[in-house]
Amino acid sequence: MNAMKRIGLLVVGLVLGASQSLAASVDTNYIWKAGVASAIITPQTNMWMSGYAARKSPSHGKAQDLFAKALALEDENGTRLVIVTMDIIGVRPWLRQFVEKQVAERHKLPPQCLLMNASHTHCGPEYREMKGGEQNTGHYTAFLQERLLRIIGEAIANLAPARLSQAHARCGFAMNRRLNYALPKNDPNAKKAPNPDGPVDHNVPVLMVHVNTNLCAALFSYACHNTTLSSVSMTNNVPRYEFTGDYAGYAQETLQAGRPGLTAMFLQGCGADQNPYPRHYMIPYVKPLEFAQQHGRTLAYAVEAAMATHVRSVRGPLRSAFEYVTLEREKKDPKKDAPSRQYPVQVIRLGDDLTLVALGNEVVVDYSLRLKRDLAGKAVVWVAGYSNDYGGYIPSLRVLKEGGYEAPNYTPDIEDRIVGKVRELHDRLNR
Repeated sequence: MNAMKRIGLLVVGLVLGASQSLAASVDTNYIWKAGVASAIITPQTNMWMSGYAARKSPSHGKAQDLFAKALALEDENGTRLVIVTMDIIGVRPWLRQFVEKQVAERHKLPPQCLLMNASHTHCGPEYREMKGGEQNTGHYTAFLQERLLRIIGEAIANLAPARLSQAHARCGFAMNRRLNYALPKNDPNAKKAPNPDGPVDHNVPVLMVHVNTNLCAALFSYACHNTTLSSVSMTNNVPRYEFTGDYAGYAQETLQAGRPGLTAMFLQGCGADQNPYPRHYMIPYVKPLEFAQQHGRTLAYAVEAAMATHVRSVRGPLRSAFEYVTLEREKKDPKKDAPSRQYPVQVIRLGDDLTLVALGNEVVVDYSLRLKRDLAGKAVVWVAGYSNDYGGYIPSLRVLKEGGYEAPNYTPDIEDRIVGKVRELHDRLNR
């Protein structure tokens, strides 16, 4: 039996297993409403790309389309939640503010009921204002805003009776990248990443949305930088700057190709200090784009494995909270004030079955591991980074003490401030 036939039989087995597991364990008494929509957000013209400063010119086209997707949920009390995922570098604060204001006016959706998450692909558009790129940036910003408002409206309009369920599996290509900071500076083994002994979160949680008996949406998460590719990809052995969703884009593409009618949505986890390995040009006979495609398939198969295991119901009601906590900076110059920042924290509860914590910016994996311990109970806990804001790394106390690339000059209480706000909102939703 050749390899492709074996893979085909594996996928068939997973699908059948998922159907049997779902039928056996999902509570059909609690009825949600759900709607989903998606849109291509690939720039319509070549423009500068985000993520790697080494690029010397605007893009050369695309290797894969980029997408924005929206999942709308409504519980039996009429409370709504909209989750938006995007194949872009991050959710700029002004983008969140614009969308938040518009959906409040158009759909009466309060801020705590809107979650915006970026996959953090380093092969997407640079949509900040930048010298020499103002015209393209302005055009893309208007294009992106229009697409986001459109899919949110469509997802809400598509609300139909649905059932929610969840499961999880594991995926192993993420590895901690901080070996050079985790070892003493005089240690001869102290060198640039990867760090096979560093902390990781290999969990792949999956939220499944069934309308009638059809799986219409699967929201899944993984904690890993979306940086399989270097600043260039290769087409016909020619270096090119091409738009692509990297491994997360290929994971969604793989799932949707195997399940017609499914909208697969990737929610980026706390992957600030995690890289996909192998990557770039680590193996001379494998091209970077092939690594991205392979990691994407690996993650997609983990999602399939999750859906073939113990599937649990997700019931309501829906509760959510969204607030900012002040993060202080250490003073570099005693004569100047260190600017503080307002940091978004969002907690969403789906009954007693699922708790979703969404943190802004590039969050290291320690937060995911700690919050899963601190909030452990009946509900499954998801922790997402890269949500609702984008503007630098968020270190844990451990990373702050080690120093290095992911450790900007926050005060040592940064972790306690963020975790304290999460627990405050979590406890409030439990009352």
